Amino acid sequence: MKYKGCFLLGIWIMLVSCKDDILPKPKAMLRLDYPEATYKASTTDCDYTFDLNTLATIKENRDCSLVLDYPMMSGSVYITYKPVDDNLKILLTDAQKLSYEHVVKADNIVEQPFVNPGDKVYGMFYEVSGNAASQSQFYVTDSTNHFITGSLYFYAKPNYDSILPAAVYLQKDIRRIMESLRWKE
Repeated sequence: MKYKGCFLLGIWIMLVSCKDDILPKPKAMLRLDYPEATYKASTTDCDYTFDLNTLATIKENRDCSLVLDYPMMSGSVYITYKPVDDNLKILLTDAQKLSYEHVVKADNIVEQPFVNPGDKVYGMFYEVSGNAASQSQFYVTDSTNHFITGSLYFYAKPNYDSILPAAVYLQKDIRRIMESLRWKE
């Protein structure tokens, strides 16, 4: 009887333990595909125009500041317009200081100058990498009458790995805004 119990226990262990081998799941990353960007001219009553991605909705304030909302990516580009009235140095300092306020959380901030002398558009694009609140900042000016700053923000706690595909997509849009920006005379 004693051996019969051990024998049955042995058979039970063999039956229970005969399962497929457990294999670890391969590492994978979330794939976020966004449609190819198509652009149209912005239609605002402001002193400037630019090419706008058709995925964005535009909200205009009375002072010609805009919010370009990208609901598909849970992010927005905030654009602020200010006239230049002998205050260009202050506006430039404020824009540069705003960009470097993110240095605490950022891994790196890359400055990329922008110059379009034909249309009198001069500025700087800041690409921010890391868990900073804003992944991109920029400013453009004609140095005499107009000054624009812009910032990219997402509606979520910054997690650089998660928002990177959307950040790269929107950084291309910001560059397109800078390249296509024209002042209304």
